[in-house]
Formats: sequence, C-alpha cells, structure tokens
Amino acid sequence: MSVEGRTVLIAGATSASGRAVARALLDAGARVVAVGSDQGRIDALESELPGVIGERADLTDGDDVLELAMRVHARVGDVDGVVQLVGGWRGGGGIADQTEEDYRVLERSFSALRHVSRAFWDDLVASPAGRIAIVSSTTVAAPTAGAANYTAVKAAGESWMQSLAHGFAALRQTRRPGDAQGSGGGAAAVTFRVSSLSGLEDRLAASVVDLWLADASTINGSVTELAGDRA
Repeated sequence: MSVEGRTVLIAGATSASGRAVARALLDAGARVVAVGSDQGRIDALESELPGVIGERADLTDGDDVLELAMRVHARVGDVDGVVQLVGGWRGGGGIADQTEEDYRVLERSFSALRHVSRAFWDDLVASPAGRIAIVSSTTVAAPTAGAANYTAVKAAGESWMQSLAHGFAALRQTRRPGDAQGSGGGAAAVTFRVSSLSGLEDRLAASVVDLWLADASTINGSVTELAGDRA
C-alpha cells in the first residue's frame, strides 16, 4: 500500500509543519485537503502548493466542523486520512503561573481533535487504509511544573487517540471473511511525540507519508518519538 491516490485532510495546515506535510503528500501522489482558520493563509498555501484543496473552518466549533465535512465530501468524497496539527504553546513559571487563560487557549487543540475525528470517523472506518495522526509532546512522559497546562492538553489528546485506536481494533476483531473492504479493518490511529517541531518538519512529513506503507494492525495505537522542546 501507499498514500498514492488517497485523500488526506490536514487540520492546521498553514503552519510550517502543515506545509511540509502537504508538500510531501502531494509529492507522494495524494490528494490534500488543507484546513485552516485564516483564509488569506489558505490562499497563500494554495498558491505555494498547486493541487492543494483549501478549506477554511473553525475546528474548535463542532457545527463548523460538520459543515466542513459536508463540503469536503461534496468536493472530493470520503477521506482516507486526517493529520491533526492544531497546536500552540503557552507556559513557563511554575504551577501558580499556569493560568486559566493559557489553559483555555491550549484546550482548543484538544477540542479540534475531538470534533474532527468524530466528523470523519465513518470515512476512516470505510477506507481500506484509514489513518489519523497527531503530534504530541515528549513532556507527556516527563511532565514539568512550567508546562503543566500544555502537557495536560497533550496527554488528553493522546488518551483520545488511544480511544480511537481501541475503536479501530474492535472493528477489526469483529470483521468477518467476505466483509467489504474497509469496515474498520484498515484503520489506524498514530501519535508522534516531539520535544520541538522546529527543524523536524520534513521528518514529520516523511513519517506521515510512511503511515500508508505499514499494516494498520502494526501501527494502530502506536506512540513514536521523532525527536528535539514543544509540539
């Protein structure tokens, strides 16, 4: 298998890592739907990478995400992959410095993951090679006081991914001979951990492309550290 001919949606696509992932997927023959919240940056990405299909949406708004899913289905059909790159960093100091304002800003990335994964769950299950991936942080394995808010949100994201993986695995176990291709048997949820994405954009992009080279059962629920301070 490969990603060639598959449709992959990138959530948070206008970041440096999003552009790198989009470029790598296009080069590998995939159709790329790039989602962001700023129309100007989406337009710029479409100009930079001809072939990218841009969509604007507030991924923290569940209704907006459902409307996004309807537009995507109308334009390109079902998707085979979701790469969740909505993130951000706020932190520093100690526990007393972990403000509610900072937490609410960081929490938006977890809300986006929940909304997007639910909206495209049926697509991933139906695909013969469904993949969903997020970028988390190495701080989940070694929390610090200065990154408590940030790490808590990343840990929540990882927990959600493990739940998705459990759902995919359960479908795989109940799949019977003769079932239609897809039926959840080819789907996988994968987490990448980094200590910093700066300088790792191309490595992340290559790792995303490689998700379609592996059997779903071998990578579903996996947590892979890519390297380097914050996701």
